[in-house]
Amino acid sequence: MSASDIYLLGQSEREEERLRKQIEELAGEARWLLDRCQIRPGARALELGCGPQGVLEQLSERVGPSGTVVGLDKNEGFVASAREYVAEQRLTNVEVVQGDARATNLPKASFDVVFCRLLLVNVPEPERVVEEMVSLLRPGGVIASHEADYLPHMCDPPSPAWDRLFEIFQAYSRARGVDLFIGRRVHRMLRDAGIAEIQVNPVTHVYPHGHNRRSIFLDFIQNVRDELVRGGFAKDDELNALTRDLKRHCDDPDTLVVSHLFFQVWGRKPERKACEQG
Repeated sequence: MSASDIYLLGQSEREEERLRKQIEELAGEARWLLDRCQIRPGARALELGCGPQGVLEQLSERVGPSGTVVGLDKNEGFVASAREYVAEQRLTNVEVVQGDARATNLPKASFDVVFCRLLLVNVPEPERVVEEMVSLLRPGGVIASHEADYLPHMCDPPSPAWDRLFEIFQAYSRARGVDLFIGRRVHRMLRDAGIAEIQVNPVTHVYPHGHNRRSIFLDFIQNVRDELVRGGFAKDDELNALTRDLKRHCDDPDTLVVSHLFFQVWGRKPERKACEQG
């Protein structure tokens, strides 16, 4: 497996714990987006890049006992955690499988709903993921994405440490074929893949002092710190100084910390026209 095939933010216990907290923090936004999808009881739903939990429980509730949910993730550890979560919650209509979101080997046109959240911003070749999502969707089915764009993610007053760390993080991401600004492109990617009735909802936040996600950028840096040093993106001493300075800045309650801009995008795969048979 090449470095570019690895999930951008690593596979550590620290990252799994961050993802678990994120699931709770984004639960309301996920509920809002899934409500737009109008998922019917008995539907077959798929979440790509489900991580250790994802929205599997919310999908399970919506499809009901007569429906089925599949969660897919490439990370073996995340798959094991998700299976454990499914068993603990007794989600009998949910199955978790290991696989690559770019080539899932799942049956084509077999799902009524396909969902992913914060997947495209963390993997190379996101176009292949979108193509796979659309191919797995039945005609008339709904596709939904909750994706990040790093453009507004910043602090004020400005911080030279933040700016330098983002420069380092962006170089690291680019080297792995990852587009940190992909959120703004998702609507176009879905449209180019044949999705119609596309709608977009932007979401952004200010993280107040004491909020868990106020330090999210520092969390990202800590997750990939070893890779940054190994890859020559920064030296250990520089990272020590920068993270120390930025932590001090973010710990100041008068510092404003603004989230990424999240794009919630959803649409429908057109029904096959009867005239296509002629």
